[in-house]
Amino acid sequence: MRNGQDTAIEALMEQLIANGSEDMGVVFASLFDLAMRIERERFLGAEHYERTPTRQGYANGTKPKRIDTPAGSLTVNVPKTAGHDDPFYPQSLERGRRSTRAVLLAVAEMYIKGVSTRGAEAVMKQFGIESLSSSQVSRAAKLLDEELEAWRSRPLGEIRYLIVDARYEKVRLGGVVRDAAVLSAMGVGPDGRRRVLGVSCALSEAEVHWRAFLESLLERGMRGVQFVVSDDHAGLRAARQAVLTAAPWQRCQFHLAQNAIHHAPSLAIRKRIGVELRQIWNAANLEAAEENLRQLAASYRDQAPNLAQWLEDNIPEGLTVFILPEHHRRRLRTSNPIERAIQQEIKRRTIKVRVFPNEASLERLVSAVLVEIDDKWATADKAYIKWKCQDD
Repeated sequence: MRNGQDTAIEALMEQLIANGSEDMGVVFASLFDLAMRIERERFLGAEHYERTPTRQGYANGTKPKRIDTPAGSLTVNVPKTAGHDDPFYPQSLERGRRSTRAVLLAVAEMYIKGVSTRGAEAVMKQFGIESLSSSQVSRAAKLLDEELEAWRSRPLGEIRYLIVDARYEKVRLGGVVRDAAVLSAMGVGPDGRRRVLGVSCALSEAEVHWRAFLESLLERGMRGVQFVVSDDHAGLRAARQAVLTAAPWQRCQFHLAQNAIHHAPSLAIRKRIGVELRQIWNAANLEAAEENLRQLAASYRDQAPNLAQWLEDNIPEGLTVFILPEHHRRRLRTSNPIERAIQQEIKRRTIKVRVFPNEASLERLVSAVLVEIDDKWATADKAYIKWKCQDD
């Protein structure tokens, strides 16, 4: 392939020599096409029409895609693959899209927050954009919506660990301010890296909304889920049982501890119940945790019978994590990973908005924030979960 690459690059150089900057757009598009074809060959482990023992899948043509670049709006030919377990998307194209997406996010975020066109124009000059009309702001929001919809619809592949959660934002609907649930999911795949899997804005956490969200993840190719972590919202519980029937479920230990405090009948018990529960969470194995639970429930049988019964009925749902390798438990005993990495960042970016004008604006900003987080995780130096230790 090396000679073919050299020939293609030489041809592009000759084109620039002959026509100068007038053909810069064509050269940009051709370079993108070449880079993406090289990526596809590396992804498949073989060149075009080459048969090798390491080949996985095969080339399956291309599809045209319009992208924005420093050379203007161009049409490139994105390579497709088939016969491979994992989806292919060229990183050379993705990296080029990130800078454009950052500008679009800035415009759209200002648009949502009600910044004037003049104010938005002043900020955009920092990106090298000298003028910005109201129609351009609207167009930027539309372009961003297309980018974000493509991200929300992207194929997923194998996800071994799944964590789901929700938070609420204020949205104006029909002239009335209402709470809207932002449903989100993160997962860990075979490479051990975290991924933001998706997001959906709904009027509540009712089963119908959670079920539609979880089913959408499956429709996008999510498979191989071995473990699910979440809080115990009734709608989520019902949806999970219907959609992810076979996957073991871990109820968030942090929320269990909070719930135990609410069931404690006295201040003295409320102060110590958290420490007592940690002796269960930190047990060496499941048998020891169950024994600690039996002793704790027995100690409250007389002085706090309702609490004792609640502990016996609910705490076992927080012990599922013991089926995992010990070095995985710390990251998967609670839903804190999604709350800290995703929900807190969403809150930081939405707090100044207070009330979103509609669901579309909420979904736009939240999705853009999650894309940033997903990009950061994809390029992280270290894996979030080390599967190799599990196999040792």
